[in-house]
Amino acid sequence: MLKVSPLRKRQFLGGIIGIILGGVIFYTLTLETTEKYISIGPMNTGHQELSCFACHADAKGNLLQQVQSNVSHAFGAREEGVDFGTKDVTVDNCMQCHDRPNDRHPTHRFSEPRFKEAVEQIDATTCITCHTEHQEERVSVASINYCVNCHQDLEVENDPLDISHKSLIAKEEWFTCIQCHDFHGNHKYDVPEKLSDTIPMKSIQNYFNGGKDPYGTAKKYTALSQEAWLKTLGE
Repeated sequence: MLKVSPLRKRQFLGGIIGIILGGVIFYTLTLETTEKYISIGPMNTGHQELSCFACHADAKGNLLQQVQSNVSHAFGAREEGVDFGTKDVTVDNCMQCHDRPNDRHPTHRFSEPRFKEAVEQIDATTCITCHTEHQEERVSVASINYCVNCHQDLEVENDPLDISHKSLIAKEEWFTCIQCHDFHGNHKYDVPEKLSDTIPMKSIQNYFNGGKDPYGTAKKYTALSQEAWLKTLGE
């Protein structure tokens, strides 16, 4: 009768224990109650009540299939890799709740060839360029002078502003744009006609950081709640 050495027994036992522990840990981390522990950071303003699966959908296939596909890709046996664990979050995920027919700057618009140079400076084809999640803020874009990338040649007929847009552009005062106009054009508010009556930069920055909305709370379109979004999936 073939004898199994103590070392082999310990190796086998260790392997079994490792598999069991790995399975338990993997299962535990997939529970909704553990979401706050595995999140890479706090949710952005307005997203505090969202669960992870609202944005992070399960990737196709089971865990073993995903591993096999990506290993094959690494060794050149497969042309492309696959999502591992969860699908990558894309602009389509954002549009499920934030689709606005009146959007002044819809993301798909910036895929047009005429915006190629602008997109090289600031990629407006995706929401996360300005709204990086898990930062506990509302807007995360580095500089708020982004209007410079598209509006250098802007001309306003019958300009109502006491200091003309032409003059502001000539002086490269691009930070003043956001003091009058919200980027998506979704707020209902009266645009000032005097530069002195515009929203102070301090209030704008506070808003970007997650504070009070200086443009007001009246909006033309409101984002879907998670409950409303889930209902659309069942229709």
